[in-house]
Amino acid sequence: MLLQKERELVVEYGKKMSSSGLSKGTSGNISIYNRKEQLMAISPSGIGYFETMPEDVVIMDLHGNIVEGDKKPSSEWGLHTVFYLNKPDVEAVVHTHSTFCTTFACLNQPIRALHYVIGGAGTATVPCAPYRTFGTPELAEAAIEACGKGKAVLLANHGLLTCGPNIGKAFGLAVNMEFCAEMQFRAMCVGDPVILSDSEMENVMERFQSYGQPKKDGESKEPNCY
Repeated sequence: MLLQKERELVVEYGKKMSSSGLSKGTSGNISIYNRKEQLMAISPSGIGYFETMPEDVVIMDLHGNIVEGDKKPSSEWGLHTVFYLNKPDVEAVVHTHSTFCTTFACLNQPIRALHYVIGGAGTATVPCAPYRTFGTPELAEAAIEACGKGKAVLLANHGLLTCGPNIGKAFGLAVNMEFCAEMQFRAMCVGDPVILSDSEMENVMERFQSYGQPKKDGESKEPNCY
């Protein structure tokens, strides 16, 4: 079975995504890209995360061809491949319909730097891409353009997408962006949120580079959390 490890990780993190409330039902999707093999493992369409087995995970190339698997892939496979094609350091994509991120997506508003943790996205503001129909090339194009050099983007009237060098970091970023969105929502309910300055966020993002334990040779320098 091709990409056995990647398939198992898609199943594992699908369960985490569901149990943590980042996506309800069968909404959202996860993929992992093996650059050496030039193949992507992506969650199947319409199967519950706790019902999904490794053999249900679909193996595709970045041109939309199914290489192995008898299930239909997520309808958002094109949304995932566009990030692998345009971001050479990305090897995992997580797409969620988490409550607070989706709230701001439905407002067509970005997540701003109310809390320094947003710096994990590599930007002081997580932008909101314009609305496009789900599962279309137009959505993929809008998402990658709006995301820019960052690692997270809201999809208008839809949800959140995060990416990273591995599934652990992409998933951790989705968790942190939901936290930031919740803090923004709660702060707006009380008054006018205080936004951290661009210079402070630059300082934060620089300090993130040395956060945590020293990395071994070959490991990503990006921390898992802050």
